[in-house]
Amino acid sequence: MATQVSLSTRRIEWMLELPGRAAKLRLPWIPITIVSILLICALFAPLLASHDPEFVSIFDSRIAPGESLSHPLGTDILGRDILARLIFGARTAILISLVALGTGAVVGSALGLIAGYRGGWADILIMRSADAALGFPTILVAMIVVTILGTGIENIILAVVLTVWARFARMIRGDVLFIKELDFVICAKIAGVSDSMIIMRHIFPNTINTLMVVTSLLVGQVILLEASLSFLGLGLPPGAPAWGIMVSEGKSEILAVWWLSLFPGLAITIVVLSFNFFGDWLRDTLDPKLRRA
Repeated sequence: MATQVSLSTRRIEWMLELPGRAAKLRLPWIPITIVSILLICALFAPLLASHDPEFVSIFDSRIAPGESLSHPLGTDILGRDILARLIFGARTAILISLVALGTGAVVGSALGLIAGYRGGWADILIMRSADAALGFPTILVAMIVVTILGTGIENIILAVVLTVWARFARMIRGDVLFIKELDFVICAKIAGVSDSMIIMRHIFPNTINTLMVVTSLLVGQVILLEASLSFLGLGLPPGAPAWGIMVSEGKSEILAVWWLSLFPGLAITIVVLSFNFFGDWLRDTLDPKLRRA
């Protein structure tokens, strides 16, 4: 009974200390708020958007922001609601980022673990392949893939994975080279633990911090890449609710119908900056050396 009381007291004390711990972390509330809004828009786009993002209404074309309550951010040349297209564009950006980065993280982390732990020819082959992937500009690789295979979400994801895996592989390999020389890994080898078990139970959990930081820093780059391809006409099909396509559609009449490119351009800028700031904060928080500094 006394043990249960003491455990309950500890839990209450821990809950009371949470606000103080959060304050010490100095959470980046502005980036967190923007990212949260982006995720909400991506998850609940059909509920938040009051109009179909691809519905054409010539009678409602070129409505400026603030002129109509039903179209608070105005409409484009074809009468499509700008706000609805922005909300569904968030879903497109998040879908491509999550799938592409998730696939790239799995492939790159697995290859980085093998290269760092095994060494030898496996390390040389994987790292030279990573160097080759990093040597080509991501936008160039994406343009080649999309030109050969055609437009579509699947081809954009493939183009991102072909280059982004190398960043994960190189960062994870660097961590593995350090971790595998630590005492607890050496003791596991002496005890006869298999290599696969050592990698999964002892090495990989200690690389999760690096994996989180790299992922958070690359999200903004992937969103910017998708917008760039869409702007060049190599991303999603024309008319699809994507931020890059919206910017491209408004470039020819940017002076007369200025809001067509302004709002999606601001959305891209704000979201990319938010992910970059959040990634910097996450890196500074998870790195003990930076935290002491």
